[in-house]
Amino acid sequence: MSQSFDEISAQLRRRHRKSARLKWVSMGALGLAGLFLVLFFADMLVKGLPAFQQTQIQVQVDYSERAAELPLAAVQEDVRPLVSRGYLRLIPGRMEDNPELLGTKRMEWVLADAEVDQYLKGHYTRLHDKEKAVVDELKAEGRAELRFNTTFFTSGDSKMPELAGIASAAMGTVMTLLVTLAVAFPIGVMTAVYLEEFAPDNRFTQLIEININNLAAIPSILFGLLGLAIFINFFGVPRSSPLVGGLTLALMTLPVIIIATRTALRSVPDAIRHAAFGVGCSRWQVVRDHVLPLALPGIMTGSIIGLAQAMGETAPLIIVGMVAFIPDVTASFSDAATVLPAQIFTWAGEPERAFIEKTSGGILVLLAVLITLNATAVVLRKKFERRW
Repeated sequence: MSQSFDEISAQLRRRHRKSARLKWVSMGALGLAGLFLVLFFADMLVKGLPAFQQTQIQVQVDYSERAAELPLAAVQEDVRPLVSRGYLRLIPGRMEDNPELLGTKRMEWVLADAEVDQYLKGHYTRLHDKEKAVVDELKAEGRAELRFNTTFFTSGDSKMPELAGIASAAMGTVMTLLVTLAVAFPIGVMTAVYLEEFAPDNRFTQLIEININNLAAIPSILFGLLGLAIFINFFGVPRSSPLVGGLTLALMTLPVIIIATRTALRSVPDAIRHAAFGVGCSRWQVVRDHVLPLALPGIMTGSIIGLAQAMGETAPLIIVGMVAFIPDVTASFSDAATVLPAQIFTWAGEPERAFIEKTSGGILVLLAVLITLNATAVVLRKKFERRW
């Protein structure tokens, strides 16, 4: 039975209303997601930016024989609770390295205790009223101020918040990613080249492809359990080392690199292969001299994104022990180390209020590196991408 013009018009109007509602709902969801993202970054900036400043106070340091035995005696009694214990512990060593300091008194800018730092930043502090009065007096005299926190970038972990930094975690992250790249990139690329260009299409290769796709979707903590079972328990790789961390992350990154490389190889037109075969090239020569160079931008993009994903992982590295307390920068791939995500996880569990801003500051550094890596991948793709 044919419909009248009015019925068809009514159906079209209902369809258009549904389409408009879907459009507004989609835009609302996008706006809500953007709002949450803005709130997240705002919260991180508010909590994390103070970590890049640290309070220093100017006090008189007495390099006496008594101070060599009892570092607390190096500063006056009224400012003694305000000075970082970590700084006072360094005084005997400084006198040993510089004997000319013995018997002198100097006005120096020294690192303040974390409670003093929190007080000047307007946060809750456990300072007594008398100590607060001394801090206020020092500030009025220009002898207490917030300065750029170089310690945060040059020191390792510490139980004292004012001395805690990301240097050891940053070096551990770099060394771990170097191992990940050295293992995952060549194996992933070669596997993808074999499956895409050389392997026959049979049940065995289809099973391999299904397993690769499944590995790319399983929880990362399972790779940590696999690394613990294989690399530590079976092969005896040192626990908590960048070597075992890099090998574990390489297992997790391999499926990402393989899938990205296969996609890049498929994007190369078959006409390139046929032309190379037409001038007498072997299959290996076709892949090596023609297909791989054209697919390289896509391979690099996928590899960088895979490394960025690996850099932000915490669960598999916790399983292999990379949450150790590391005060000094790691010098070897077999020594104990930690990474930025694990360091942030450790600081988040500390009870001191000052570690909250350390946690947020570490997150800002990690986000900056991740955004840089992803931006680099986008730039490389845009610069070298070729459209056929």
